[in-house]
Amino acid sequence: MGTVTNTEPTESAEPARRPGARPWSWAVLDTPIGPLLLAATGQGLAQVGFHADERTAARAVTRLTGRLGTPATDACQDVLDEAIRQLTGYFSGTLRTFTLPLDWSLTAGFNRQVLRELAEHVPYGTVVGYQDLADRVGEPGAARAVGTAMGANPLPVVVPCHRVVESGGGIGGFGGGLETKRSLLALEGVLPEPLF
Repeated sequence: MGTVTNTEPTESAEPARRPGARPWSWAVLDTPIGPLLLAATGQGLAQVGFHADERTAARAVTRLTGRLGTPATDACQDVLDEAIRQLTGYFSGTLRTFTLPLDWSLTAGFNRQVLRELAEHVPYGTVVGYQDLADRVGEPGAARAVGTAMGANPLPVVVPCHRVVESGGGIGGFGGGLETKRSLLALEGVLPEPLF
């Protein structure tokens, strides 16, 4: 797996910053499920984006510049390097639990509550139903809202929304595509490896 790190200089020596802006860095990591855009702040990994070809990555970087209030720099490269190291270990089968710091600022409310529950209590190689996850956060009947939270997860793979499935045995949806979800579940031994 290779990475392409943001090395582009900013357009001016002093980039525009809004009040509350936070430094951040980004890179694209080539993985078995395709290129992932990774963005990190000083607090931790803030975003993982699927299908990060050049065009998709450029759009994501533009959105993040707006959300984080300043263009990317190399200020958070150490956090990004740790995310790359751990994701590389995950995809090679040597890492089962992510221990890197996470920046939860791109999600809030119910979504954040559900995603934290998922990250902390649904381990590698297991799955949970949408309804069960709703029950775990004290919101019975909120299975659809859990599905919405999974779709809005800014940290897929690391916060493992691929481990959330339908209670009737179906695989459910996935923002990265169903083949990606199947591949991640196969990597973790939940589903058999595809034959071809």
